[in-house]
Amino acid sequence: MKKLILICIITLSCNLFAHAQKFKAHTVQAGETVESIAKKYQVSVSDIYALNPDAKRKLNPNAVLIIPNATIPLASQEVTKELIGYEDHKVKRKETLYSISKEYNVDIEDIKKHNKSLYAENLRKGDQIRIPRYKTISSQVTPGNAIKTYTVQPKEGKWRVAYKFGISVAELEVLNPEMNEVLQPGDIVNIPSASDEKSIDENFDYYTVQKSEGYYRLKVKLGLTQEQLEKLNPELKTDGLKDGMVLKVPQKTNVGEVTGPIEETNLTNKLRNLKTKQIAVMLPFRLNRVDTDSIQEAKDLIKTDRRLSVSLDFHSGVLMAIDSAKQLGISTKLKVFDTQDQLAEISKILNSTDFSNYDAIIGPLMPTNLDRVARAVQKDGVPVISPITKPDQLLENVFQTVADAEMLENAIIKFVGSDVLKRNVVIIADQSHRAISNRLKSEFGSARQVFSRKNKSGNDGYYIMAADLSGVFVNGKNYVFLETANEALVSTVTSMLNGLTNKNQEIIIVSTNKTDAFEGPNVSNFHLANLKFHYPSINKSFNIDQPDTFVKAYKKKYGIEPNKFAVRGFDLTLDVLLRLASDENLYKASTNGIETQYTENKFRYSKKLSGGYFNEAVYIVKYTSDLTIEEAKL
Repeated sequence: MKKLILICIITLSCNLFAHAQKFKAHTVQAGETVESIAKKYQVSVSDIYALNPDAKRKLNPNAVLIIPNATIPLASQEVTKELIGYEDHKVKRKETLYSISKEYNVDIEDIKKHNKSLYAENLRKGDQIRIPRYKTISSQVTPGNAIKTYTVQPKEGKWRVAYKFGISVAELEVLNPEMNEVLQPGDIVNIPSASDEKSIDENFDYYTVQKSEGYYRLKVKLGLTQEQLEKLNPELKTDGLKDGMVLKVPQKTNVGEVTGPIEETNLTNKLRNLKTKQIAVMLPFRLNRVDTDSIQEAKDLIKTDRRLSVSLDFHSGVLMAIDSAKQLGISTKLKVFDTQDQLAEISKILNSTDFSNYDAIIGPLMPTNLDRVARAVQKDGVPVISPITKPDQLLENVFQTVADAEMLENAIIKFVGSDVLKRNVVIIADQSHRAISNRLKSEFGSARQVFSRKNKSGNDGYYIMAADLSGVFVNGKNYVFLETANEALVSTVTSMLNGLTNKNQEIIIVSTNKTDAFEGPNVSNFHLANLKFHYPSINKSFNIDQPDTFVKAYKKKYGIEPNKFAVRGFDLTLDVLLRLASDENLYKASTNGIETQYTENKFRYSKKLSGGYFNEAVYIVKYTSDLTIEEAKL
């Protein structure tokens, strides 16, 4: 009897709650999407996902969704289709109704409707079917004065427009189904007519709330309490915290900032998500140009085609990483795509493959191609990893694995600044590197600046005189920053400094950017080694004398030692797999409190407030007396 009363109370409570919130139940029909359902009920996509998290993964026909009360009155689209003819199609090997529907941009149900046999029989190679061609007529119906239009201003993206009018980015997208991924000045977008326009204060940063983030999670990520956020964003007190909303935060707020030293994380001790990982790798093999019947021609192409060579080496490292992960209990379903280094081929891949359930996509290599892929899978939240280049745009789902120039500069400045021993700093730079020289001067206030001399024509002569260094060194440790891309200046300075070293004055040469000038034929490696040349690097060279399972396994399998691209493929892929196995997804496993290190590379990710993730782990390496390069330690 008590159980019956309890059931009645729970049922009554649920009914009262649903009535108060005016929720609706919707049975999903074939062909419907979350976006189309959101438009139908005039709610945002994020609201549907909040109440129906499983819809994010897959939307099955006959599934029942809970629909919240309408939040934004939307313009509706009335679409009609008019049959205008047919196109004959002969089914090829491995083709499916799905791939054919994508190729011709028609619904599977429309193909079946005009090929009745497909209701009872499976599609077979050689079948002749007809593809209907339609003329689409679309008209927009706006309910009353529910929306108004807004002209996008220079430098405005989706988050700026969303913030201005107090809506989430997802709601802005629902209001504007045809909106471009990147807004351009002059674009016309729909916004709620009742919204008051807020100004963007350039003295603050802005953060887009992610799915299921509450105040506790924001406190961990941003270091801001609920009270602090409400003070900056008064609408939180009335509207509450919602997925996709844009919050004003103090300038230079870092996502997940960790202070103090960070210890290396061994993810092999934290594996808890061992379900099979689905990974895609996109590389520009351009195998369509390889004549497989001519072995010599293929060998010559590998030697002369830089991108093919890099792709093959990187791919070999990927395969070794998957094998290593398998030994740890992590199984991987790998799909490798040849992008042919063509946007058209990438579009073909994206149209013929459903990436919504992939755990990560590694590549493509080139920034433009990577951007195309990242935008296509962004709505599904699929992480896209840029393996060896810096992306053009760091979208929310992009991982930049290569540290940029600013990170490298900061790393060597921090290294020199952390030397607790009494040290003297000297900055030598050519005329074109005055900016970095001045920045170093601002960091080391007592540093002496020396610039290269000009020739008789008034141009940079790329040399200094012994008199320029008179009295600049002291007894003890002297750090000399050499900032140049000119081989003659590097040769002159390193030779001069090498002659000035003595038992009382230790001279260490450093640079924020090791340009090719330091490897020129006129530059002595003995001088660099004697001066303990230090510089920042995204990787370090492995020591062949040190035990390394990967290097040994690679040499055993391929008969040679791995080059830097093979090592990069191994390190990066293994890191992705271990992170995926240590948490729910790559995003949650990539806070900057986690630093991993492998054969030559290490990874510690930070997230931009309005963007994706970037690797801020950098090595400081140095030349040793035996002419090898190793990681430097203070």
